[in-house]
Amino acid sequence: MPSPILEAIEQRRSIRNFTEQTVDINALYDIIQAGVWAPSGLNNQPWRFAIITDAPIRAKMAEQTTYGHIVLGAPALIAVYLDREAMYDELKDAQSAGACIQNMLLAAEALDLGAVWLGQILKNREKVDQILGLAGNLELMAVIAIGHPSRRDQQSQRKPLAEFIVKEL
Repeated sequence: MPSPILEAIEQRRSIRNFTEQTVDINALYDIIQAGVWAPSGLNNQPWRFAIITDAPIRAKMAEQTTYGHIVLGAPALIAVYLDREAMYDELKDAQSAGACIQNMLLAAEALDLGAVWLGQILKNREKVDQILGLAGNLELMAVIAIGHPSRRDQQSQRKPLAEFIVKEL
């Protein structure tokens, strides 16, 4: 029997082109809610989020990445942070941030929205923090660009499963 979760995982694509239609704030809350249900060590839930829909702020954010055209084209951004005061292990908490972000991408897919995980912007994380006016105890993990896809014909392929399995015991 097919699973809606497995189907969503295989159907999700990184969407980089959006319409000008705004994203409902409740959809953004739903996406964040999906993120906070990711696993975290000791259930410490170290994630924090900044929602950015203001066009001038998005324009300043766009200047911080070579993918500025994606940032400018997305009607909404969610900056994903880790709260260093809530962390207990840097690697474990970074892994949980990845799980959080993946949940958010899948939630966007489920809501018929498009999203892409932007990591290159991390090279300018201090400037992003200044733009957003966030405290030093927060560490930027990614920015997710979200919107209504201008198209849904993106294709992707994966190598055969056998190329990834290094041993079966």
